[in-house]
Amino acid sequence: MEFRDYYKILGVDKSATADEIKKAYRKQARKYHPDVSKEPDAEKRMQEVNEANEVLSDAEKRAAYDQLGSRYQAGQEFQPPPDWGSGFEFSGRDFGGAGGDYSDFFANLFGRGGAAAGGPFRSSAGQGGYQMRGEDRHARILIDLADAYHGAVRTISLQAPVADDSGLVVVREHSLKVQIPRGVKEGQHIRLAGKGSPGSGGGPAGDLFLELSFRPDARYRVDGRDVFTSLPVAPWEAALGAGIETPTPSGPLQLKVPAGSQSGRKLRLKGRGIPAPAGQDAGDLYVLLEVVLPPADSDAARRIYEEMARELAFDPRRQNGQAKGV
Repeated sequence: MEFRDYYKILGVDKSATADEIKKAYRKQARKYHPDVSKEPDAEKRMQEVNEANEVLSDAEKRAAYDQLGSRYQAGQEFQPPPDWGSGFEFSGRDFGGAGGDYSDFFANLFGRGGAAAGGPFRSSAGQGGYQMRGEDRHARILIDLADAYHGAVRTISLQAPVADDSGLVVVREHSLKVQIPRGVKEGQHIRLAGKGSPGSGGGPAGDLFLELSFRPDARYRVDGRDVFTSLPVAPWEAALGAGIETPTPSGPLQLKVPAGSQSGRKLRLKGRGIPAPAGQDAGDLYVLLEVVLPPADSDAARRIYEEMARELAFDPRRQNGQAKGV
């Protein structure tokens, strides 16, 4: 997937105001609209123009896109980074739905639904002189896996993209203290009542929904409430068995490696995954053994390997049912 330069597609500078973006869109639409255009690729170009306008004409989408765009150029190979969108506060609660003919690039950033889906990148405001409840807001935040095991209180900083009077996007930052409940899962939402957009006409404020994601950690992989990790072991620990202190998200524990273990063996620690609310089962912790060979980087080490070769008469290919020498 290639990174798309929406500013280049619309033919505007990155400092363009909302009015300049609107004018550029109208100009491109007159040129490429399939009903009137003579261009051979009019339909494809019009889809690109519509997509670019969908992002740049919306203050929230534009601010998030600008932060990402500072790291990429048009045509560059692209995958959204794991922390994409975290810490940005947007209007609405959920994002997605059907509708709109969007590229894979757009869908990976904003979902398939676009503004028409009423998702977290969509802005709207109450009208009229009557009371109206404020709009709900949405943000994705990153927490440590250990927070799901123990619970935590965290102070988070959120950035809310808005358009100023000239139509340029500015980001306003504010901080909140958040209680992370023990046993939360990836994708779970925490609702902060009254922390959304203010109401109009004296109406109550909306709510803020925080979607939780685990901060990337090379040591662990999470699937629901189950947690997976790898443990390096020495050949003699795998062959003879051993008790090894093993780090886990809930703290170190003593793991028994059965004698005769091979690299790739998976040990299940029942109930040692992410905790669960009352009445539900906690996840499990799965430990994948990785047998690591000592390097033959000294005379003593080489002699030991040579002795093993003579005394053990071990052929790993025959052990796996393969003909010797294949």
